This record gives sequence, structure tokens and C-alpha cells, in this order.
Amino acid sequence: VQLQASGGGLVQSGGSLTLSCAASGTTFNDYILGWFRQAPGKEREFVAAVYWRIGSTYYADSVKGRFTISVDNAKNTVYLQMDNLEPVDTAVYYCAAVRRMYGAPTTRGEYDYWGQGTLVTVSS
Repeated sequence: VQLQASGGGLVQSGGSLTLSCAASGTTFNDYILGWFRQAPGKEREFVAAVYWRIGSTYYADSVKGRFTISVDNAKNTVYLQMDNLEPVDTAVYYCAAVRRMYGAPTTRGEYDYWGQGTLVTVSS
């Protein structure tokens, strides 16, 4: 399994940005794909995740209503649409995957595969 994250950049507070995670190496029908983030000096934290096959999603409370995770099966890509960004959203964002079809994994240890990070910086 290979995950390639992209789309990070610099954006002003209140702005929007879309991250992409290109997934390859297997079929992902039995996988959950997630996004995590890690701010300087802080632990990596869960942001959002989606069941690849059925599209069910769940979010961290801190991003609920502002971020949207989605899957494009034709492109084998997971997106994270981020709206109304705030300086506290500044972090390196990582995509991750785990092969399971139950529960709502939100901890770093529950995911088996990781992409490289992409930096999102939100200026005030």
C-alpha cells in the first residue's frame, strides 16, 4: 500500500484548501482511509476518516462542520476539503489507511499505512 499526500500550502484565516491522498498498491474496498495532523510540538491527532467502499465518514469535533472527507473511486484518491480554516489548523497533514470494516479508528496506532505529510499553514 502506498499513499501520496499533496495539496498543502499557505492560506489566510477563513480560507479553504483541498488535500489529496493518492492511494495505490491494492484495492481499497475493505479499507478505512483517514487524515491526521501534527502541529509543531504536539502529538499527531485524528482529523477525519472514511470507509472506502460505503463512504461513511466521521470527524474530530474540532473540524466537524468545516472539513469534508470524500473518496473518488475512479481516481483512487481521498480528499480532505478544508473550509473556514483557522491558525490552529496549521500542521503537517498525513493520510493513513487500515484494512478493516468495523468501528471508527481514531488513534495513530490503529492505522497500518501512512503517507508522507503535506504542510498546511494558516495565517491570521
